[in-house]
Amino acid sequence: MLDTQTDVRAALDRISSTVLAGGRITTADAATLWEHAADDELKRLARAVRARYHAPGRATYMVMRIINYTNVCVAQCDYCAFYVLPNQPGGYVLTRDDVFAKIDELLAAGGDLVGFNGGFNPKLPLHYYADLFAAVRERYGDRVEFYALTIAEFMYLADRANLSHAQAAERLREAGVHWITGGGSEILTEDFRRRHAKFKYTVAEYFQAQRAIVDNGMRTTATMVIGFDETLEERLEHLQRTRDFQDGCLESGSPGLFSFLCWTYKPYGTTLGGGEITPREYWRHMALSRIFLDNVKHFRTSVLTQNEEAFRALEYGADDFDLPIEDEVTQKAGARVDLDLDRLLAIPRALGYTVEYRHAERPPALAAA
Repeated sequence: MLDTQTDVRAALDRISSTVLAGGRITTADAATLWEHAADDELKRLARAVRARYHAPGRATYMVMRIINYTNVCVAQCDYCAFYVLPNQPGGYVLTRDDVFAKIDELLAAGGDLVGFNGGFNPKLPLHYYADLFAAVRERYGDRVEFYALTIAEFMYLADRANLSHAQAAERLREAGVHWITGGGSEILTEDFRRRHAKFKYTVAEYFQAQRAIVDNGMRTTATMVIGFDETLEERLEHLQRTRDFQDGCLESGSPGLFSFLCWTYKPYGTTLGGGEITPREYWRHMALSRIFLDNVKHFRTSVLTQNEEAFRALEYGADDFDLPIEDEVTQKAGARVDLDLDRLLAIPRALGYTVEYRHAERPPALAAA
């Protein structure tokens, strides 16, 4: 505990020296930064870590669409406004033609990244997904890359098919899948999951599944959602677990996590309810995460949930963002999608950033496939 302003200043100076020298901070250091560091100090340190990987004044972006292939889900997370239980009115499953039409619209808008997200639909077997992804790969080839499922959905499919995570990953890879994102993580503590997502998998199981994906040669990402009722300690535990996972991947020679994306909880229409955190809290959290996750190259700010305010996170350590043209899950909970992409891109440019389009790359292990 820091008893005086002199103690606080000494602690902040020590942490700053550690970061600027290329060292690693602890969760206790992170708590000190969160509780005592001014915005400018957080920005300065976050930029220093960002500069290890990226040129100052440059940012990358993608135009993408999240295709919510079904809204039927049995997970019953209290922070979700999207799902419909099986056999309830309003449930749907998109046809293959529906999916293709949405991808064609994305290409027409200048984008080339698709994310698939639906939930735990007990009526959709693994072969539904494998056949769909194989059809997308056959039809579009390298013109489109797609994030097939989230870690949480992947785990559910593996369980339903009575397959190990490694077997399920191999099956999806054979279907042309290159990426499975870190979605479904929200806050990676067991207490949080017990409070809000008791039918989801444990944190340990989550990372086991993600490691199986990495070991199968596919790529994955880290995600985090803030603004529920999580404590600072829970946020820091999430960051610590993510850094430890990435350390393990890198030590084994795997590239591990491609990026870290943080977005904010949208409360409208959810059972949990509540309000939204301020943009300033989001920016500060992005800076703290950038400082702490010193082993993850790309930091992506969420235009989907922060809209115009997302771009200020580039000053707090972010280097990348996407411009979504659809995501029904977050839109149902109050997210606003802006289709004026030129207007959006003018905002980071006005902040002094050169923005360049980034295409999703094929994982090295699959580059010759």
